[in-house]
Amino acid sequence: MNRALSEQEVVRRESLQKLIDLGINPYPSELFEVNVSSEEIKKNYTSDKLGYKNIQIAGRLMSRRVMGKAAFAELQDSTGRIQLYFNRDEICSGEDKTMYNTVFKKLLDIGDFIGVNGYVFTTKVGEISIHVESFTVLTKTLRPLPLPKMDADGNVHDAFTDPEKRYRQRYVDLVVNPQVKEAFVKRTQLTNSMRSYLNDKGYLEVETPILQPIYGGAAARPFKTHHNTLDMPLYLRIANELYLKRLIVGGFDGVYEFSKDFRNEGMSRFHNPEFTQVELYVAYKDYNWMMDLVEEMVEKIALDLHGTTEVQVGDNTINFQRPWKRYTMYEAIEHFTGIDISEMDEETMAETAKKLGVSVDSSMGRGKLIDEIFGEKCESQLIQPTFITDYPVEMSPLAKKHRDKEGLVERFEAICNGKEICNAFSELNDPIDQRERFEEQLQLAKRGDEEAMVLDEDFLRSIEYGMPPTAGLGIGIDRLSMIMTNSNSIQDVLFFPQMKPEQKASEE
Repeated sequence: MNRALSEQEVVRRESLQKLIDLGINPYPSELFEVNVSSEEIKKNYTSDKLGYKNIQIAGRLMSRRVMGKAAFAELQDSTGRIQLYFNRDEICSGEDKTMYNTVFKKLLDIGDFIGVNGYVFTTKVGEISIHVESFTVLTKTLRPLPLPKMDADGNVHDAFTDPEKRYRQRYVDLVVNPQVKEAFVKRTQLTNSMRSYLNDKGYLEVETPILQPIYGGAAARPFKTHHNTLDMPLYLRIANELYLKRLIVGGFDGVYEFSKDFRNEGMSRFHNPEFTQVELYVAYKDYNWMMDLVEEMVEKIALDLHGTTEVQVGDNTINFQRPWKRYTMYEAIEHFTGIDISEMDEETMAETAKKLGVSVDSSMGRGKLIDEIFGEKCESQLIQPTFITDYPVEMSPLAKKHRDKEGLVERFEAICNGKEICNAFSELNDPIDQRERFEEQLQLAKRGDEEAMVLDEDFLRSIEYGMPPTAGLGIGIDRLSMIMTNSNSIQDVLFFPQMKPEQKASEE
């Protein structure tokens, strides 16, 4: 069904046809050589005026003020905006004034892409501008941008601020709210900082399967698909842990992967069904060593991004300077609830959870109950980066039993601003113990736990060949990006977050 065009869209299509009638291709194939950016001009022109006598720049036309045979306009490229000055008789030196009188004044619209040749100068009021000697139409836009307008009192109207529209039309959001780019630039700087840190340690970046015959490495519901040729079900990975451990078995001492993972679970400002994490596995190390690495690496990221270990997140100033505070899981629960649950059996713990106002159901084992109590009563209160260590064995089927404390495993999570940002273990490398843990997970699945892990026979076979003592780590890149960019929602650090289909056939 054809969408009804707005009045402005009709006018733009008419302008498009008029350009074509004039012999101007509104979507030319030819290269337009850009030799400078608006940011570079503004940064360097004052100290190097001779360096900008012959410049070529391209971008969107974002405003225009025509004053007879002269005009000012604004061009926006990927780095910012800069003023353009047009003079009719310089643009059109002969008798034919079409390029200025018709093309520039009448047929170009806000949002159109143009290429400009000219030189940089300073106006009488001191604004660095480009004196246009010629321009080229590079792309004719058919939809008007939702541009905000500022009145005489400084109030902004028609701002493109509706979150749903911004996330659905990120391409528009980036144009009209260019400050949005900063979060995504910072996100890339974050992953680059992390990658540089891990590479300097000598660890190898690898790739493992996204489509897996058995999903494993985490407690989560998978997305399921079917491979026609093999006639078998496959799952989008929920984690890449079990494959990276196979590489440790194979003889690599340190491997990591920035991975897209997928979990068929709820959505919120902290959860997207498709997310990014980095997983790291290092042989001959333990969770204590890994805690030190996490502190050091995240401190480095903060310094690389902000030049300081202090980062403002909402109303909180978070300091990533080492060392971070450390609690055991039981210590944290006792600290925030006043109740010691360490010796409780499953029944008593379920009753305690209910008394604390935590929702419970019959599918929850002891580990799940502890996880729910911690999540409800403790996690949100941990603002400064804090390690929670020594989890109950029921919560951690892939972690090694604690060397000193019965019923616990060598595991930690880093909590910051009330949310988990990483999870790490001294990895379980005892194949007999691992099989028993998997079988316990099968029993939980039979009770209705949809997040229980499945038994992976090939992984068990691999560690029967021998996996050295290993420390493993997973860091949620989206969560860490939220903190490092002071973003309130995970959707603000994802270019294209998952959303429900639009309700109406025609979009605004």
